[in-house]
Amino acid sequence: MTQIDWKRKLSSRKLWAAAAGIVTGLAMVFGLDENTISTVAGAVVSVASVVAYIMAEGKVDAEGVKNAAEGVQDAVEAVNGNR
Repeated sequence: MTQIDWKRKLSSRKLWAAAAGIVTGLAMVFGLDENTISTVAGAVVSVASVVAYIMAEGKVDAEGVKNAAEGVQDAVEAVNGNR
């Protein structure tokens, strides 16, 4: 059984667009006015954009740190190998 990559799932714009659609639909069912519906849908999409950006930048930063650590390790091994 494979594990679910929750970080990737939660940063999906498709997921948040679907959530905005569900919230909008429910708001219409319960009779909220159009301004409230627009505000809520806009808030959901805005939060989704910020979450996706933060997660993507975190992933890029983590990869940069990993590459830097590997470079340092290679340099240490090169220095130790030359003795």
